[in-house]
Amino acid sequence: MAATSRAWYFAARPEGEPDLDCFDLRDHEVPDPDPGQLLVEVRYLSVDPYMRGRMRDSESYAEPWEVGDVLQGIVVGEVVESEHDRFETGDLVTGEGAWAEHSLLDAHEVAPVDPRVADPPAYLGALGMPGRTAYFGLLEVGDPKPGDTVVVSGAAGAVGSVVGQIATLNGCHVVGFAGSDEKTDWLTEDLGFDAAINYEATDDYRAALEDAAPDGVDVYFDNVGGPITDAVFTKLNLDASVAVCGQIAHYNDEEVPMGPRKLPMLIAPRASVEGFLVGDFSGRFREASEQLAEWVASGQIEHRETVVEGLDRAPEAFLGLFAGENIGKQVVQVSGPDA
Repeated sequence: MAATSRAWYFAARPEGEPDLDCFDLRDHEVPDPDPGQLLVEVRYLSVDPYMRGRMRDSESYAEPWEVGDVLQGIVVGEVVESEHDRFETGDLVTGEGAWAEHSLLDAHEVAPVDPRVADPPAYLGALGMPGRTAYFGLLEVGDPKPGDTVVVSGAAGAVGSVVGQIATLNGCHVVGFAGSDEKTDWLTEDLGFDAAINYEATDDYRAALEDAAPDGVDVYFDNVGGPITDAVFTKLNLDASVAVCGQIAHYNDEEVPMGPRKLPMLIAPRASVEGFLVGDFSGRFREASEQLAEWVASGQIEHRETVVEGLDRAPEAFLGLFAGENIGKQVVQVSGPDA
């Protein structure tokens, strides 16, 4: 039978930085699953910076939300009703769903969650979309070689923390930018980064890079943009590569700020800059997921989730991304034994 569920609706398009007025929590009825669908009780839901783009009434790589829509994202849920013979009641799965207590998922587009490999929230981070983004963005776009210097902005986030660890596994000298001493300590003491720069406590990013990357930068994985990227461009080595994953420093800008023109910095080093989307590699997701699971299970890659408890706090968790409140992956626990 149909479930009644609380869900978050998109209430208003923001101008500049979003606030709580953009969200509306109310009851709605979840239909019974059709053939090929699963009804799940949502355990955890993911909030991600790319969702800011879905709040705009404009073309983007992710379809914009319409005002009045139920908000959507990746969830981990327990199957409570299945209309697909591959899944049964009690299974844990992850896939595209609603910011809600219950959600319908397409069984053909979900993946199983194995708590023996890692706790379920990890399937929204290191073992989910952020992990695959790190895997393909670094290894395919950045293409580092052993001995290269790899610099990562947003290094203590869900993507950046995995990028740095994969680079370390590939024999690189790894430098991360993050926004607090707690974050930089995590990068160097737990994740194996060779150096980390607290951009909140650093006035001169170029000088900090001189100390942390004295041999220049061979691969730059950019999650942030802004003045950090401006500084890194001055340190690019011959044939350096830049993988542009995100630009969170600009997501709330109504107009793109003009800074120093940086394209001349690419000429002498013959550097390449490439933007990418993880969906470009969808045909190889299984490869990434299996390798990431092996690294996580063996302890070669560590993961961390910042868990905000309660569906009521989902907007708060999303807004916290832009204040840098999370370490690792930001997730919301909606239900479960510890909720």
